[in-house]
Amino acid sequence: MSLPVHLVPTLSGVTEGSLVEVTGDEAHHAVAVRRLAVGEQVVLTDGSGVSVTGEVESTGKRVFEVRVGSVEVAGQASPRIVVVQAIPKGERGELAVEVLTEIGVAEIVPWAASRSVAVWRGERAVKSHGKWVSTAREAAKQARRSWFPLVPPMATTAQVVGLIRDADLAVVLHEEGPASFSSLKVPAAGTIVVVVGPEGGISPDELAAFAEAGVQGVKLGDEVLRTSTAGVAAVAALLSRTDRWA
Repeated sequence: MSLPVHLVPTLSGVTEGSLVEVTGDEAHHAVAVRRLAVGEQVVLTDGSGVSVTGEVESTGKRVFEVRVGSVEVAGQASPRIVVVQAIPKGERGELAVEVLTEIGVAEIVPWAASRSVAVWRGERAVKSHGKWVSTAREAAKQARRSWFPLVPPMATTAQVVGLIRDADLAVVLHEEGPASFSSLKVPAAGTIVVVVGPEGGISPDELAAFAEAGVQGVKLGDEVLRTSTAGVAAVAALLSRTDRWA
C-alpha cells in the first residue's frame, strides 16, 4: 500500500532526523478526516522536487509532526510539457486538469478562446481558477508527484501565441490538421506546448495566429474527443515518443 502524501510549503534545509511540522488545512484533513496516528509512515513534499519519508511523532487538532527518515530530491521531467486548455463548460475543466496532472504535465494554462462556452469574469474567474489549482494539487498528491504542475491565471490568445513562439515544439489539435503524431519530430528536451481548443472549435483567426507563431496542426484520429479528454490523449501520444516513457 502506498504511503499518503502531504504537501508542505517548503522542505528547504531538511535532512534525515529533522522534525517537520505540518499545519493548517493539510494537517486538519490528515488528522481529523483521515485519522492519521502517531507511528504511521507518511510522505511530505514541497511540490518543487523535494520529498521526505518519515514517521508521525505527534498529532494535534490542526497539526502533526514527522521525523524525517529519508530525503529524495528529483529533477524536473524532460521534455517539459505545457497544455493550453480552452476553458470547458461545467466540471469538465477540473476533469481535464486532473488527468493532465496525473499524466505528468508541467503546466496547465486556462485559455479564454473566442468560442469557449464558459467564460471566466470577475469573481467567477477567481473562483474557477482556484478550483483548477486545488484540483491540480490534489491530483498531484494522488499521483505521487514531486513536482506539482503550475496553473497560471487565464491566458489570452496573444499570450498563447507567445508560449507557442518560445516552445521547442508546439502543436494544436485540429480535425483538419495536416500532421500526425507519428510524423512529429519530438524533442528529447526543452518545452512542448499542446493547444486544446474549446467545444465550439478554434476560430480561423486563432488558427492563423498560432500558425504564424510556428504551431503544427495535428489530428488525433477519426474519432471526436471532448476538449476535457483530448489533451491527455495528445500528451500520451507525445510521451510515448520520449525517454520519459521508455
